[in-house]
Amino acid sequence: MSSTGIWLRSEAAPNEQRTPLVPGDAAKLLAEGIPVTVEESAHRAFPIDDYAAAGCRVVPADTWPDAPPTEVVLGLKEPSSASVPLTHRHVFFGHAYKGQEGGPALLRRFALGGGTLLDLEYLTDEAGRRVVAFGFWAGYVGAALAVLHHRGRLTAPLRSLTRPELDAELRAEQGAARALVIGALGRSGRGACEALAVAGVPTTRWDVEETRDLDRAALLDHDLLVNTVFAVEPGTPFLTTADLERDDRTLTVVSDVTCDVTSACNRLPVYDRVTDWAEPVRRLHPGPPRLDLIAVDNLPSLLPRESSTAFSAGLLPHLSALPHGGAIWSRCAEHFHHARPAAEK
Repeated sequence: MSSTGIWLRSEAAPNEQRTPLVPGDAAKLLAEGIPVTVEESAHRAFPIDDYAAAGCRVVPADTWPDAPPTEVVLGLKEPSSASVPLTHRHVFFGHAYKGQEGGPALLRRFALGGGTLLDLEYLTDEAGRRVVAFGFWAGYVGAALAVLHHRGRLTAPLRSLTRPELDAELRAEQGAARALVIGALGRSGRGACEALAVAGVPTTRWDVEETRDLDRAALLDHDLLVNTVFAVEPGTPFLTTADLERDDRTLTVVSDVTCDVTSACNRLPVYDRVTDWAEPVRRLHPGPPRLDLIAVDNLPSLLPRESSTAFSAGLLPHLSALPHGGAIWSRCAEHFHHARPAAEK
């Protein structure tokens, strides 16, 4: 049996019900001889009894700092106990390499503890393509919220749903709105387009070619804008402050699935903070015409079981290989070692 185990920790982020490893896939790791420890959680979409039935060892929440040094600590967002140096190998979405707020502090925790961040955002194949992501469901939910808000059917606070429940809401009313999805060929873009199709909303699909020479007038001539672009370098903004002031603007709802608000790569530099489950919509411009923003940074958690099941299935083969290393995890580690020195200055 491998001495390296997977330690699935509880999540500290509010309203985070997803998990990167569902019980059925945990059972598959155990069958391969990889020990799996799971922390209790009051919020995870899958009950702890399901993990116990799969054969996982169950421990109290937030006990990962005391895990054996050989354990790989697995999660989605930054661990709790912000003052605790990070000594283990950690697998989660760090959001720390592109100048995001909080990134330097997170990297300093690793520097103090001597641990390593294997950032799920940088788990890529030889061509640099991400091999696993929540993008499809992020795009699906981001577009769905935009439609529901435009129709006056979005209620707060948000709550997690199943896909059949959400689809029933999308089909409950039809309207004349027209939507634009930017980044339509990517995972998030495909999810957004599928939700808009369920809702019966005519959709224009833009990707790299259509945004190379941005037709701003055409963009503003849509009722809904869903931004799903994963930008890795600064570029032409899709919306500017001047666009908000235009009285010939048709656009009234923007759903920013990417939520790169504190990054220099942000293509929607017209807001400075994300929205949340309690207040998912913020007024960007009072109008006329008004313009409202949806920028919830954990959209897939609104469909926690569907999004977790899909993500876990994609991650499973790489978790199976993790005890033995391999090129894909080495690339993750290289990104971390390249980024950490800048945070130590």
